Amino acid sequence: MVRTPLTPEERERGERLGALLREARAGRSMVEVAASAGLSAETLRKIETGRAPTPAFFTVAALAEALNLSLDDVMRRCAFVPV
Repeated sequence: MVRTPLTPEERERGERLGALLREARAGRSMVEVAASAGLSAETLRKIETGRAPTPAFFTVAALAEALNLSLDDVMRRCAFVPV
């Protein structure tokens, strides 16, 4: 199965998600947050750096819970904003 290339909007949304997660993580280590969300630190690293710009919903939900973020806030801050 060939994966469809990501659009520029999807890449940008992934970058905003990564920035939001880094900001929310603040002083907590990547390993601590990833473990709390039931993920590997490498998965979190890929999301935060934009190498995995379209994580699954349940991955985002687990990270939001681990970082005390509401999904509404995540959606609002990561949604596509037309120029």
